[in-house]
Amino acid sequence: MEKMVKELKTLMNFKPTTEIGDTVLVVGKSEKSTETDILFYAHISDIERDTSRRDEWWHVYLQILSVPVQKVTWTLRTSQMYGEEIFTMGGAPRFIKAVDFGTKPPLEPLKKKEKGEGKVLAFKR
Repeated sequence: MEKMVKELKTLMNFKPTTEIGDTVLVVGKSEKSTETDILFYAHISDIERDTSRRDEWWHVYLQILSVPVQKVTWTLRTSQMYGEEIFTMGGAPRFIKAVDFGTKPPLEPLKKKEKGEGKVLAFKR
């Protein structure tokens, strides 16, 4: 799991914190698997302090971006919610981190096309 998270950090732009409205990447293993087999995006719809605990724990409300959308609530420490550590749920490792979709500029500036320039090409198998 550590190897997968390390590789993802080189491939993705992640935010240092997690806030309401963020999209997070969730990575994990199922209880019976030795390989990473859980990988999905989720939307953070709300974050509430868990006042029943002394330490900083949070109820993180996730909407898993699937069809249909699945709503779950995870109770996480700040370091887990920010992707600073791998944690376990039901004995299986998990990692969650907010994705930064907008920090890099485009590779090349868009140019205005002249009339008749550019074609739509069909994909061939």
